[in-house]
Amino acid sequence: MNGTEIDVSIDEKLQQYFAGRVVRKDLTKMMKVGYNVPVYVLEYLLGSNCATEDEDLIEAGVEKVKNILSRNYVRPDEAEKIKSRIRESGYYTIIDKITVKLNERRDVYEAVFSNLGIAKVEVESDYVMRYDKLLGGGIWCIVKMEYEPEQMGSPFIISDLKPIQLPNININEILENRNFFTKEEWMDILLRSVGMEPSNLEERTKWHLIERLVPLVENNYNMCELGPRSTGKSHVYKEISPNTVLISGGQTTVANLFYNMSTRQVGLVGMWDVVAFDEVAGINFKDKDGIQILKDYMASGSFARGKEQINANASIAFVGNINQSVSSLLKTHHLFAPFPEAMNNDSAFFDRIHYYLPGWEVPKFRPEHFTDKHGFIVDYIAEFFREMRKYSYADSLFKYFKMGSNLNQRDVIAVKKTYSGLVKLIYPNGKITQEEAEEVLKYSLEGRRRVKEQLKKIGGMEFFDVNFSYLDNETMEEKFVNVPESGGNKIIPPGLGKPGEAFAVAPNENGKIGVYKIELQIATGNGKYEATGLSSNSSAKESVKTAINYFKANAKSISQSISTKESDYFLNFQDMYGIGLANGLALSTFISLCSGALDKPLHEQTAIIGDMTIGGSINAVDNLADLLQVCLDAGAKKVLIPSASTARLGSVPPEVLSKFQLSFYDDPIDAAQKSLFFM
Repeated sequence: MNGTEIDVSIDEKLQQYFAGRVVRKDLTKMMKVGYNVPVYVLEYLLGSNCATEDEDLIEAGVEKVKNILSRNYVRPDEAEKIKSRIRESGYYTIIDKITVKLNERRDVYEAVFSNLGIAKVEVESDYVMRYDKLLGGGIWCIVKMEYEPEQMGSPFIISDLKPIQLPNININEILENRNFFTKEEWMDILLRSVGMEPSNLEERTKWHLIERLVPLVENNYNMCELGPRSTGKSHVYKEISPNTVLISGGQTTVANLFYNMSTRQVGLVGMWDVVAFDEVAGINFKDKDGIQILKDYMASGSFARGKEQINANASIAFVGNINQSVSSLLKTHHLFAPFPEAMNNDSAFFDRIHYYLPGWEVPKFRPEHFTDKHGFIVDYIAEFFREMRKYSYADSLFKYFKMGSNLNQRDVIAVKKTYSGLVKLIYPNGKITQEEAEEVLKYSLEGRRRVKEQLKKIGGMEFFDVNFSYLDNETMEEKFVNVPESGGNKIIPPGLGKPGEAFAVAPNENGKIGVYKIELQIATGNGKYEATGLSSNSSAKESVKTAINYFKANAKSISQSISTKESDYFLNFQDMYGIGLANGLALSTFISLCSGALDKPLHEQTAIIGDMTIGGSINAVDNLADLLQVCLDAGAKKVLIPSASTARLGSVPPEVLSKFQLSFYDDPIDAAQKSLFFM
């Protein structure tokens, strides 16, 4: 079948198996421009009045919906006018969001009208029994109102009430009818239901857009998506479901998010299915313990306030922008860098994130990315998402596969949650083959590994076990899962560098390990030495001065051809991670000077560990395992290590050691000779 035939088939099958539950999404786009009502209200009305392929009937249905909204929708700024109209005419029909509570003292149900701004309006129990969502956060309704000033309580009376959101959902309808669609068809239906056109999207992009929906179907799921602007990162949490809340700007309080001690009310995590933070760079709690409470909640789904331990099911989503290319960000920082400093200083916070969605792989949306085809009414699919939170499909994973040894318990939980969420979305009836389960598992492992890779950059050897894999239960074949961005972004590139170019791996004055690139230019002169890129770091300047003095005194021991008085040497230093210059750059600077003076490059992808004194003494390094891990991340294949540090090799995991050719040196001249490439 060609693409057109597939599209027609999907639309026809939706009409056949989900009559009254689908709507043409181009009608939603058209109506949304003129009427500022929630998408789920618009689509319910369109689905009720335009469920046909007859263009004349669709046009008539659209006009009917326009008339309903024009006459009956209550705008908050016109509330007093509408109340007056009800009073003067004695009756009027309105569209508003109605929330009902039981007044125990009077033993009656009372309604609050969101836009009309009235409360304590009595509601017959029959309505509450039929539409129980009135009690669970409220629903949008068409209400016939009457006015009787003489009666007790509110003078406003509900004479008829009809929901224009789905008052309930039969989940079995979806579970059974899913059998009539292929995996590809069902994924396309999900994407069209949230407004996207899958025929204009790559396969991998489709998976990313469906992953955005996992927090809506999985309880206590923590997801992060950072990427360029205009990729629709916050759209799902803003428009698609009435059960999510988006915190714009990231400003909030513990009372608002978790628990208000004075009113004794649970905050947003107890009221919504998903709490999403927009623009992660601006996340800020007015309470100093806010991030710690959020971290604890993300780990356990509970939090303590006062004497109470409170449980909640809300998932947490973080979305934000990356303002530079991913390759440059990975070279200089890590993929969590856009988060605020308070979070960046706590690697355990990021360890709570179950999935890192690579937002840079989602295209900037253009008109052709939005669908004009049929999809589920947003309110219908939102209720489907909410119902699926009651299920767990992680068991089918272990029916076919085991996790590799590099996954700890937190990693396994993260992968299980992602896997379960994706199966709920794509295979809601739980019918999934081993091949299909493997596809979901690989995608789930990738997102958690992306988290772990960044934790390794932040926390060092504590998170070295990132080599994620899974095993087939029958064959016990082990397969490994990588992240695409791990290749092609190494700081120490393949191939021979220029003479005088050297890479040092060393800790700065705060103990953070950095990668430092040294470049050298030599010109005919009279023995002048200059160094740039050291800023105001006096310790680094002293270290470079030590190297220059040692080079002047010992150059002839390297080669009689080196002239220290007839050439000028211009050194430049780059802090590749942007963490501040290290103090111990004397040895690497000396090797750079030797390389440039001899016009010989260093061996391919060489990193230099260790430092020297003015007298040429070499000291052992303490944190060899962490230093080698950074060398590996930076792309090194050969590493120079002080001979005095051989005793510490036992602290390095074999998985890391096996990645390098190690070269041990006893003094600076020995280090220079072993590092240079002589053809």
